Amino acid sequence: MGWSCALKALDEEESASGSASNAEAVTSAKQAWEVGPWIWSPETYDKQTCRLWRSFVIPADAEVEHARIRISVDNGYRLMLDGREIGSGSDWRSVTEYELGRQLKPGRHVVAVEGFNDNREAGMQFGLRVDLSNGEDIEVLSDTDWRIAPATVNGWESIREAPPGWGHAIEVSSDLPRSDQWLKRVPTMLVKVNVAPPVDIRFWQYGWFQALLWCAVAFAVFLCLRLMARISLHTNAQELLNRERDRIARDIHDELGARLTELALEGEVIQTELPTDSLARPRLEALCEKARAVSGAMDEVVWMVNSRRDTLRDFANYACKQTQRFLEALELRCRLDVDGDLPDVPLDLPLRRSLLLGVKEAVNNAAKYSGASELFLRIHVRGPILSVVIEDDGKGFETESADPLRNGLRNMRERMEEVGGVCRIDSRPGEGCRVEFEVPIPKAGVRGRAPARSGTLVAAVTPSALAGKPRSEGVKS
Repeated sequence: MGWSCALKALDEEESASGSASNAEAVTSAKQAWEVGPWIWSPETYDKQTCRLWRSFVIPADAEVEHARIRISVDNGYRLMLDGREIGSGSDWRSVTEYELGRQLKPGRHVVAVEGFNDNREAGMQFGLRVDLSNGEDIEVLSDTDWRIAPATVNGWESIREAPPGWGHAIEVSSDLPRSDQWLKRVPTMLVKVNVAPPVDIRFWQYGWFQALLWCAVAFAVFLCLRLMARISLHTNAQELLNRERDRIARDIHDELGARLTELALEGEVIQTELPTDSLARPRLEALCEKARAVSGAMDEVVWMVNSRRDTLRDFANYACKQTQRFLEALELRCRLDVDGDLPDVPLDLPLRRSLLLGVKEAVNNAAKYSGASELFLRIHVRGPILSVVIEDDGKGFETESADPLRNGLRNMRERMEEVGGVCRIDSRPGEGCRVEFEVPIPKAGVRGRAPARSGTLVAAVTPSALAGKPRSEGVKS
């Protein structure tokens, strides 16, 4: 019912019964506006803020068809529904209607009004109507069931159950001073306001989630900084370790190498001074050979320890030289099949050591047992895999019938497993033997290389390194 209809009804009542009391006229007006009587806190004073609270329940099996709130407060108000502010006003002469549509859901709801009294008397008129789909309706009017929330309570507008200490509102009655003038205060207009539906807030929009996200970001930054510090420390430690390795390699080469060479030379000098038929000559010659052998083993240790020889190219170069040096005194030709553009990627000390020992073991077995006339050493890079193959054309053997007590084959497999590689041994009687080592190398160091022409064997050592070694050579097939 509009405000004009209400005023017309009020005029008709006054004309029909001129002797009707002001209270009856006001009651008729309240019924016209569908609001309850004026209510307020038991205490009224100037510049007062009154917190009025009320809860209601919508049945769980009901569906809301329509809902609206009508309110008027002397002198101003702030209206909240379930803790969310939906409007405010400051003129008691008008009733403000808030259209809620179907926003309300089944369950308990809270209506809170924060009224402000500028001076003298104060009051609130309120009316809530909820129409349900089953034909029933829920009506909440301003009455003494409203509670007064203390000013010291935080979050009072969203509290579902009123604590026992909250007092009740009172109905403004004729007992108040100047009641005649107060009870004549009847709103004269209706103002309608459409309330926007509540914003559907996602979980990532809540403050707790954003705070948690910032904490996660801060923790990630802390971990990154800590990791960078550890990497920096590790880099510094690695540099110090490399310097120490270089120093040890120099000391071994300069001190022990020189002393062993000196011992071998002195033994040879003494050997020339002895008579030809002296029994000490064979013994001195054996000592000199052992000194030279120790010197060669020491060179191998120096190469392994030296951080300046950590790359794949250095490994290929050293393995080829060692193989040629070992086979140069035997009637066994050495052929080298090595990529000409091996990547300059560093190899860890355990990997280089295991590969070198595996190559030496395979070459030594071929020289001692195969009876071959030719041996191939192949070093290739296939993607992230380094392949080293030692192949001979000797008499071969049955791998299944090999002596399990011999440690050579087992040691090669175990060394490759320790560095994450594989050792494959393929041999048949009369068909020679093929030993292949495959180990992973860092992906960052593997560069794309142009494929070598088919059938080309590339020597891994320089021509000067091959000078004076007629039995071991790089050739073309």
